[in-house]
Order: sequence, then C-alpha cells, then structure tokens
Amino acid sequence: MNSDSRLRKTVLLVGASRGLGYAMAEEFLKLRWNVVGTVRGRARTELHELARRSPGRIEIATVDITMPEQIAALRSRLEHRKLDMLFVNAGVTNNPKETIAEVSTEEFIRVMVTNALSPMRVVEALYDVVADEGTIGVMSSGQGSVANNTNGMREVYRGSKAALNMFMRSFAARHSADQRAMVLMAPGWVRTEMAARMRASPSRRASRM
Repeated sequence: MNSDSRLRKTVLLVGASRGLGYAMAEEFLKLRWNVVGTVRGRARTELHELARRSPGRIEIATVDITMPEQIAALRSRLEHRKLDMLFVNAGVTNNPKETIAEVSTEEFIRVMVTNALSPMRVVEALYDVVADEGTIGVMSSGQGSVANNTNGMREVYRGSKAALNMFMRSFAARHSADQRAMVLMAPGWVRTEMAARMRASPSRRASRM
C-alpha cells in the first residue's frame, strides 16, 4: 500500500460480496476511500473482481457474522488499526408469506440471529476500532417500523429489523458520551440482484451476506 493510499479514509463494510454492500464498496472507492469488505464463504465474489480492478484499495476478509469466533478473529486482525467507518450490511430474509404462527423455530432463530443479534455482536466487538470521530452504521429497513406496518407480510423479517433498531438504539444510549456518529439506515427498495430474485420468487430465501 503506497503513501497516497494510507492517507485515504477507510471503511469496513460487513457483508460486501454483492447487493447493497457491493454497491456501497463501489461508491466508497469513487469517493477515494479504502475498503475492507467481508464475504461469508470461500467462493470468488463480485467483490473479488472489484478488488482486482482496484489494486491496493480493497482488502477482503472472510467472516460469517453468525459465528462469534469469526467476529473475534476479525477484531484481532484489525485491533492495531483505526477505521473511519464501520458499516454492517449483512442480513437474510425468509418467505414473506410465512406468519409468526407458521414459522419454524429453526427459521425464526436463523433470521433473528443473522439480522438482529449478529450485527450487534459485530458492533460491540469492533466499535473501539473506529476512530473517535468516526461513524458506526447498521443497515436496517423501513419494514422494521412498527408504526408503518399497515399490511402485515414479512413478519419475521420485520420483527428482526425492529429488534435490530432497538438494540442499536440501546447501544447508542449506552455510549451517549461517545463522539462517534451512530447510524441506522433504511435505504428503501433498491434494484439489487437479491431484490430482483425476491420479486420473481417471493418464497425463495435470499441473503445479503
């Protein structure tokens, strides 16, 4: 990494292999930031291709955020660095027609652990790696709003995002004296590959990890 690259700001994007996370990686590169992006598996992803086209600008780490030991390994990898931003994008959805009465315990746990518990474990583990005046952000959803839920559907997903909102709000309250900015972002519907698949086949599982 050359001296010019070291002077750039750095963002850690958790869940950057495709979809919104990948799009954010592209945008941060355009803004002349360096990117540390995580992918879940060992397979080559769009992020790897972006890294090939952007030598010295993207660092890729393999992390499944539902595995606490992998979060700890990422923390160890970054503990001697200071990030300007941490943004957690990873998440999953499930069958939107499945009500809370119908969902299996296993599926409920899968969605809640991935969308609510695991992002907060990442934030708790890595927040002090973020510079004192940096930013900590988490990808939420408008579907996590209690007031705006007027038509039901996507009940488990909605519940997971509402829980995430509450957990992040609690984190911010516990760190009220912190100078770091805390962000919950609801981007609305974005035409990603995952969104297209969901519209074409609404019962199909999908992932942003």
